[in-house]
Amino acid sequence: MNYKSNKFSEQTYGSLFFSKLSKLNFLIIISLILLGLVGVASLYSAAGGSWDPWAKNHLIRLIFGILLMLIIAFLPHKVFFKLSVLSFFIGILSLILVKLVGTGNVQRWITLGGMNFQPSEAMKIALILILARYFDHVSRIDLDKLKSYILPLFLIFLPGFLVISQPDLGTGLTIILLGLAILFFVGISMNFVIFCLIILASSVPFIWNQLYDYQKDRILVFLNPELDSLGSGYQIIQSKIAIGSGGIFGKGYLLGSQSRLNYLPEKHTDFIFTLISEELGFLGSMIIILIFCILITSIIKISFSVKTLFSKIVTFGIGFLLFLYLSLNIGMVCGLLPVVGAPLPLISYGGTSLLTVLIGVGIVLSINIHDKEIG
Repeated sequence: MNYKSNKFSEQTYGSLFFSKLSKLNFLIIISLILLGLVGVASLYSAAGGSWDPWAKNHLIRLIFGILLMLIIAFLPHKVFFKLSVLSFFIGILSLILVKLVGTGNVQRWITLGGMNFQPSEAMKIALILILARYFDHVSRIDLDKLKSYILPLFLIFLPGFLVISQPDLGTGLTIILLGLAILFFVGISMNFVIFCLIILASSVPFIWNQLYDYQKDRILVFLNPELDSLGSGYQIIQSKIAIGSGGIFGKGYLLGSQSRLNYLPEKHTDFIFTLISEELGFLGSMIIILIFCILITSIIKISFSVKTLFSKIVTFGIGFLLFLYLSLNIGMVCGLLPVVGAPLPLISYGGTSLLTVLIGVGIVLSINIHDKEIG
């Protein structure tokens, strides 16, 4: 009897596993793997055709991150609902801690076991989860009341200003934009939108005076790169030259002259799209952007098919986060936006940003598999 019971349990668990496996969104997974491999190949090229120091580490992190993503995908998504408050609290403590014991030229990283961890990246996922949990308990009637947005605004601007004070203006503004986008998705009152726009416009002089000199220089150079062509404007000028020199089909893999001759600082991190555009040209760049669009669209599509508001907000938030990463990075390297230090997801070198994206997508896959009411 016990044998039959155990056999039945094994069959039940086996069928349950394959049932969940069949619900995985393989289009999302394939898109992630393709972009990650593009990152490995680009970092190999950035190092002059060498696995060290970037490509090998990126590949190891990518494999680990994908395995972690798949583990997260099979966890019930109510786990993330329950951990949302704790994750946000830990995120805030980490941002405070980085001000005290942070490492780097500017204090943005915490060293853990010999590895650098950037709390501001993980904070983005924590913010999405805490806002999703808050609005999951707010009725549709209360969404039209301004008082319902007091706490969410505090939850958005607290980590945003903590990150800006590191100083990391680009990531801080990304956190704030992400939070505000979620408010729009939920259905914020138009009166509140108008009020915020008036406050934002009137506070521009104050915000300008609070910026560091190098941050002001980045904005001025964005408006006129020739203003400091050998200083603050050097990076963006060289980036435009490299992108333009790639033409339609590019110079060929491992044949980018701008990157090979070290005209491009940060070619392995924020400006890696420049290297890709030079070597693969307009056509190669558009294919990569198309893969990103497939990934983001697939995630956003899930947000319209799931049942609970928590699930809808989380999937939208992670999809919009990827859109922010992509648009800010490409806009920056093309000179359409000021240089803000935004990585190209899954491709730029950086462990924390890579794991943040993969964990976020793992949560989306979990929601897609376990689409049911949260108890």
